[in-house]
Amino acid sequence: MNTDQQPEDSTETEDAQAEAAPPPEASSPPPTETVDSSGSGLSKDSLNMGMLCHLLALTAFLTAGAGGIVGPLVIWLIKKDSDPYVDQQGKESLNFQISIVIYSIVAGLLIFVAIGIFLLPIIGLAWLILTIIGTIKASKGGMWQYPLTIRLIK
Repeated sequence: MNTDQQPEDSTETEDAQAEAAPPPEASSPPPTETVDSSGSGLSKDSLNMGMLCHLLALTAFLTAGAGGIVGPLVIWLIKKDSDPYVDQQGKESLNFQISIVIYSIVAGLLIFVAIGIFLLPIIGLAWLILTIIGTIKASKGGMWQYPLTIRLIK
């Protein structure tokens, strides 16, 4: 075999090298979000925003009730189109907060017949406990649904 021989056509060599090398992939930026280790398959950003939809409802203590709806509403409006998990959690939180406002108004009116005196603290305690449960479930990637919620936002 003669080692001095060169291929007759240099395009054969280039074609062979092109077949051996993997095709160049479309350049995409590396993901900036890490996937959560809870096994939910959601990014940490999704989990955090979903959790904030519930957690910000607790600002109602600081804002005399208005924050219970405003906080989740802001997060939901910002992220609803880009993240399905935040969309679902935001709707769930908003529906629950609106339901609590309606229940509180009804219980407030029932104070005149003495039933509201007992209902208002029960509604407040249920709101606090269920909002905390919703926050914890959302932080773990769960699809939490509040009980006794009027589904106004679908």
